[in-house]
Amino acid sequence: MPFLKNSFLDLLHLLFPATCMGCTLPLVSGEVQICSTCLHGLPYTDQHLNLENLVARQFWGRIPCHAAMAMLFFKKGGTVQQLIHHLKYSNQPELGIRMGILLGERLLSSPFYQDIDFLIPVPLHKKRLKKRGYNQSYSIAQGISQVLKTPISTKHLLRKTATDSQTNKGRFLRFENMSAAFELQHPEELTNQHLLLIDDVLTTGATLEACAIALLQARPEKISIAALAFVT
Repeated sequence: MPFLKNSFLDLLHLLFPATCMGCTLPLVSGEVQICSTCLHGLPYTDQHLNLENLVARQFWGRIPCHAAMAMLFFKKGGTVQQLIHHLKYSNQPELGIRMGILLGERLLSSPFYQDIDFLIPVPLHKKRLKKRGYNQSYSIAQGISQVLKTPISTKHLLRKTATDSQTNKGRFLRFENMSAAFELQHPEELTNQHLLLIDDVLTTGATLEACAIALLQARPEKISIAALAFVT
């Protein structure tokens, strides 16, 4: 029976080969979701090794942030945009976990992310969560959690309002759109803890800033930020 099952799967893959979510070319044996060429050619930032990187500077003077980074540079029409699109709109939470593992490996090698107490993915409003079926930031957090062995919190930071699309808004309008979107529950459980906020794509930082402002009510020891990609 196992032989017949494996033979059937081999035939299925031959007739309908899985394709890379970055370049759409067929995957070969051993490749999952992303081909080796795309994986090694991704525009990694190495920001996890530098406290004064481009992402960290986004938050200077806005929130007290211990460390901030994004793993990849986001370029319109590039491989990273394709991956993010599949993650958010093609029902691919497993892709978020895979990318989260890559992100977690970088955080593990950094001296700035060694004492994280809670991973806090940016929450979706319940209506959007029901429509999409999953929170892509939570999927990324799952991958990071596998590497860092750090618990994920989904009960402390909640999204209380469904906001308009941020796509065509500048920094001020984005923050105004997000400023009252989040609320904090059980703040005493986060006091004196190091919290890592997690998002998929960082543009102006307005969403993460609003999340951090809500979390500051809990008086955490530190707040850090990690995103999958950064739009320069």
